[in-house]
Amino acid sequence: MRKENVVSIEERIPKLKQHRKKKANRRLIFLLSLFLIMILSVIYFQSPLSHVKNIEVKGNELVPSETIISKSKIKQGMNVWSVNKKETSERLNKLPEIKNAKVKMSFPNSFVIEVDELGKKAYLLKDNKFQIILENGKVLNKGTESIPVDAPLLRGFKEDKALKKMISELGELPKEVQHLISEINLTPKKTDQYHLTLFMNDGYEVSATIRTFSEKMEHYPSIVSQLDPSQKGVIDLEVGSYFRSYESEESESEAEPAGDAVEEDEGEGDAGDES
Repeated sequence: MRKENVVSIEERIPKLKQHRKKKANRRLIFLLSLFLIMILSVIYFQSPLSHVKNIEVKGNELVPSETIISKSKIKQGMNVWSVNKKETSERLNKLPEIKNAKVKMSFPNSFVIEVDELGKKAYLLKDNKFQIILENGKVLNKGTESIPVDAPLLRGFKEDKALKKMISELGELPKEVQHLISEINLTPKKTDQYHLTLFMNDGYEVSATIRTFSEKMEHYPSIVSQLDPSQKGVIDLEVGSYFRSYESEESESEAEPAGDAVEEDEGEGDAGDES
């Protein structure tokens, strides 16, 4: 006759008791933890730890930190949970100098405002002040009376499509070329209302046009490298590319070729044939 495994009730009772005890302990720990969290939350919300203590601004250059903090409407002492980060970011993005702003909370009671500003491309001489022009062509209604050295100065421009086109063309240039430009003058001619006269930081003068500005000026370092640095003059980039020294202009001699850096004379033969 086959024997069957039979577990007596007496053997199962201790295991059942142990299982129920562990389950009861887990429930008790959960309830105590929940109660502790609630107590700590009440203490936190009632204590100075829940009030804004520090506000830090990062990434700003054009807009003062005080202005950004004021526009954010985040104030020291206010409850940290009353700050709507999305609405605050949207409010800061309305500032003309700011491309994007992010608001982050640093536990327990600090906020960090990270801003990405629009780039400064040039200055416009207006009302005897040098006003900042942003990369989108916007002219800021504030300026300095000191001559700027960190971006080109624009003269003869108005806040119109010519200015926006000029800023767009500047943005297409490599930064190393942008930094070589000291001053850009809009000097219209009968044949070209967008004619430009540039003065460079290395002492040369450039004759160009807004229409092909970035395309031609990109080759400026290559052109200059082929010229005698002791002999300054005008680099003409309007149609072809050739160099006229100030000395040769005084002696009424013809233009000297700028070299093979930019052979782009259209329909007028080789630029070097003029020398």
